[in-house]
Amino acid sequence: MSALLGALLLIMALAGCADDAARARQVKVTLANHVWSTAIQELIGEFEAETGLDVTVTTLGESQLSDQYNVKLNAGTDDIDVMMFRPLQEGRQFIHNKWLADVTDRTGDPAYQWDDFMESARDAVSDGERAYGAPLITEREILYYNADLLQRAGIDGPPETLDELVADAAQVKERVPDTFGFVSRGQRSPAVTQFSSYLFSCGGDFDDGTASTLDSPEAVKAYQVYTDLLRESGPPGTSNMNWPDAFAVFQQGRAAFLTDADSLFANVTDPEKSRVADQVGFARFPAGSAGSRPYNVTSWALGINDVSEHQENAWRFIQWATSPEITLRMQQAGTPSARTSVWDDPSATADLPPELVEVIKDSFNGSVGHDRPRVMKVPQARDIVGGPLVVGQQGGDIAAAAAKAAEEYDELLAKERR
Repeated sequence: MSALLGALLLIMALAGCADDAARARQVKVTLANHVWSTAIQELIGEFEAETGLDVTVTTLGESQLSDQYNVKLNAGTDDIDVMMFRPLQEGRQFIHNKWLADVTDRTGDPAYQWDDFMESARDAVSDGERAYGAPLITEREILYYNADLLQRAGIDGPPETLDELVADAAQVKERVPDTFGFVSRGQRSPAVTQFSSYLFSCGGDFDDGTASTLDSPEAVKAYQVYTDLLRESGPPGTSNMNWPDAFAVFQQGRAAFLTDADSLFANVTDPEKSRVADQVGFARFPAGSAGSRPYNVTSWALGINDVSEHQENAWRFIQWATSPEITLRMQQAGTPSARTSVWDDPSATADLPPELVEVIKDSFNGSVGHDRPRVMKVPQARDIVGGPLVVGQQGGDIAAAAAKAAEEYDELLAKERR
């Protein structure tokens, strides 16, 4: 009997050791439903074969992903090792809540080539000198234009300044029947990211690090330029437009100019989606009094759950997924990378319009690494910043609306400092 009991105990011990060994090889990865996520999952088998680790992937839509993080990370879950997150939308909150592990020492490995990431991308996943993630995907605001409409309006080429954009948009609307000079996002919160490049190029920003600057002369000027374009040269109902609505107008050949993210270019160059695919041109964002200062942002990154029991495994996955080699393959699959070496590789841009590639590379210089307020409560901040955009489209007093927005923004900053 004692021999049988001993054998059972030995079997249980061996099973326990096997379970411990299996757990030690685990990497639990949570991703957003994104083209990058689809592409990387096709390569994970290579990572598993190379490392002997077992990767479990959970993919969620953006809203569901945010809900899961808020619930699980707040509860201190260890069900997540690697997490895909939006640095500008939730990065500060995650760092403040101590949900992201500090990876500064890991990024210092020379083989990882941390300096190969764009400076704005490194800044997006950092808090001061400390890094909390690895950049995945970047995008910039550019100017799209319809070459046919410009020719019909007697305009030689795309505008280089915001003043020229305003004048050219008005000229198209006046000279070409049934068309609009300009279209972009006008909806209160979604418009904020695209408005940011106008703000930066006019010499402004959302705040100076301690207080709101939304009521500065530079910010008021930017509000005026953007909303005048929408109201005077845009189609009716711009205050209800998000990016799909604005792109639809451009796709139909009814707008000469559109400012939005370069990552959305296929919506206007695909003949199955766009009537003007063969007429689309690309140009750098027009310059204001401070020059051309478009956003150049990191929209997604990978981080490590700070309470993960498998942080070494998690970093091995991140190091692999964001390595120069895999990043090149991801860009070839259609996701704009954050590594400069990849953009310098002709194979990474072979499927992009040459003019667009030139504009993107040119936009690396003089750009700004954020397109929304750098606060913890980003949705509330965007709603505040978007207030004057709505007022301006309605023909209201922008200076008064900006003063009100600045006051509300300062209140939000004060609450975050408590």
